[in-house]
Amino acid sequence: MASFTLSINNQPHAVDVDPQMPLLWVIRDVAGLTGTKFGCGMAQCGACTIHLDGTAVRSCVLPVSAVAGKKITTIEGLSPDRSHPVQKAWVEHQVPQCGYCQSGQIMSAVALLKGNPKPTDPDIDAAMQGNICRCGTYPRIRKAIHSAASALASNPKTGQP
Repeated sequence: MASFTLSINNQPHAVDVDPQMPLLWVIRDVAGLTGTKFGCGMAQCGACTIHLDGTAVRSCVLPVSAVAGKKITTIEGLSPDRSHPVQKAWVEHQVPQCGYCQSGQIMSAVALLKGNPKPTDPDIDAAMQGNICRCGTYPRIRKAIHSAASALASNPKTGQP
């Protein structure tokens, strides 16, 4: 066991865990933030996507020892009231069906738009290819990302977690 103080959603979280414990389980089981989902445990499906210093990463294979001193943002940290433009676009375009993968999808979309504020369809497809949606809502995901890009272009400060 080792002690870590993690910055999760701009809040300090003191944890005493095995240094090799995947960050996903620290976020869910120790910090109690259950929006980040377990999917495959092999960084293949994207359900566990979070932001680490603003970059989308898979938390299921990332040991907690690798994130000390870094800023962790989960789906709960995007906005306190689900008002982030990507979250609003997801609702507007009725993206979720079962919803299980959606927090990972949203986190990947936010990272995409941070780096590419005007993505083309091929840009979106490439950025989102690591996020699997068993319900097949990919066309709605693409529409929602375009919609969020437009909203962010109109008011860029709304996309700051």
